[in-house]
Amino acid sequence: MAQAEGRVTAYVLFVKPQGFAVEWEKTDLWSSAAAIPGVLVVRDDEGVEALHFRAATSGQVTLYDRAGRLLFSGGITSARGHAGDNAGRAAIVSLLNTDEAGLGETPVFGCPLFAGGDECQFGKEVGHASDEH
Repeated sequence: MAQAEGRVTAYVLFVKPQGFAVEWEKTDLWSSAAAIPGVLVVRDDEGVEALHFRAATSGQVTLYDRAGRLLFSGGITSARGHAGDNAGRAAIVSLLNTDEAGLGETPVFGCPLFAGGDECQFGKEVGHASDEH
């Protein structure tokens, strides 16, 4: 967001499954996201918005232009829970600053938002088999 210089508004969705306690989603991560200038944090009851934007994994990022065209979809970390430089982050920054990106899609590392299992993606692409954990 610091490199976007006010050219984008980010919505961070926290999916709240049905039947969970009131304010279940209000964690330290919620507070951290809300503290970032230009970020609007939103509770997404039952993942309605996540489904609308075809997000299947925690940590998925989508970037749309003003006309509503999808410019980027993927992860902006190099592995689950990691921060720092990576291909997804570089693509977003490039799109925001130059309207061009080398990549329009990157792997997403995180936990499934809607799958019945608890398997999270640790160093592997979502939807692809891998022996890495």
